[in-house]
Amino acid sequence: MDVASINARLGQAASVDSRELDRVCEQVAAELIDADLEPPFRIPSADFVTDAWLICADRYWRRRFLREPTVEVAARCARWLHDHTEPQVRPDIIEKWTLGYAFITKGTVESRHDLTLATGRIVEAARGSADLCYFATLYHAGKLRANFSFDELRQFLESSLLAVAAGQHRDDPLFTSLRAFGAFGSRTITTGHALELLDSAWGANPRSRAVVDVCLHALAAAPRFPGRGEKLRQHAVDAVEEFPQDHLFRFRLASGQRMCGDYTEALDSIDNALRLLPAIGTRISHELLQEQYLRERDVIEKGLDLAELAASQQTRWRTQEAANRELRRTLQTSAVRAVELVTVFTAAVAFVVGSLPITLTGNLGFRDRALLLAILGGGLLLFAFVIIAGTWIITGRYHPDSDTAPPNSTRRS
Repeated sequence: MDVASINARLGQAASVDSRELDRVCEQVAAELIDADLEPPFRIPSADFVTDAWLICADRYWRRRFLREPTVEVAARCARWLHDHTEPQVRPDIIEKWTLGYAFITKGTVESRHDLTLATGRIVEAARGSADLCYFATLYHAGKLRANFSFDELRQFLESSLLAVAAGQHRDDPLFTSLRAFGAFGSRTITTGHALELLDSAWGANPRSRAVVDVCLHALAAAPRFPGRGEKLRQHAVDAVEEFPQDHLFRFRLASGQRMCGDYTEALDSIDNALRLLPAIGTRISHELLQEQYLRERDVIEKGLDLAELAASQQTRWRTQEAANRELRRTLQTSAVRAVELVTVFTAAVAFVVGSLPITLTGNLGFRDRALLLAILGGGLLLFAFVIIAGTWIITGRYHPDSDTAPPNSTRRS
């Protein structure tokens, strides 16, 4: 296979539809694998949609990693990429390839022993190149991230010889975001430190898509902590504004909205994620992501049902409470009326009974009898007034709508 014929085939495929482009790139990649040859062409851009040469190289290294999922192949891929691209297009390809190939080979994490042996060979072959070690570090870290191996990821990034050999790249935003991912799930690192790492990576300018992806994934996978849902929602809103056609960020937004109880908005976000999810492609598993998104949608719908049920119960409780207050008010008013009636009747009877001796006594003059009757009537009237006023004061103080409840009351707070 010569370079001219490969370039001619890829150039011709680039001018046709996307399906034909994908078919030709896959075919050329397979032929290179069968011939045990690395792609002999250069990559002109970081466009994974229309650049036939990048797509073909992507297909080739994907097959290579599936056959040999090791950090040594990652270092070899890094060397090839360094030799066949310009510096300005390299960073985006590095981030997509390392994390993408790590995801599709996550079931083949190398042991510490194998990793140590491979690291020695990589460092020796790299001859001090931090770029090559950084690529291999991201690849292995991506596997640990895909398997949610939080403590192993944190320890690998902090102390492994391969990560140390990455040199100045240890301060790169993607490296920091992976450290944040490990810190959030670690049993020994505080949430505060994990948030500091996350904020440091998130504040990078410019901020790559891979950094956004890992940061949102870190928040989504983190154990519960105060404000987790709100932070995920806020960051996901920023991500959707920056990458409006990215289905994964719509999915993260739906998760954050669900955590905050915004089920209606979450349902709209997850439906948009499903709509944007491409049906074909070699860099993602459509069935796996679709299943994950549908599970999230099911959780959101259940949350929405529970929220509607709770709202309905609250309405019924408020209605019942209002009815109870009205009933108590009616009973208390009836009691007051009964006390008034009994008091007036008692006072009248007492007046009549008390006035008989005075009226029938012939020893007193008319004025004296009238004075005694007035005193008796006034006393009974005062007695009735005190009883009725006291009843009104007590019922007014312990009114159902007041802030105070009578002893042994069971008012709801």
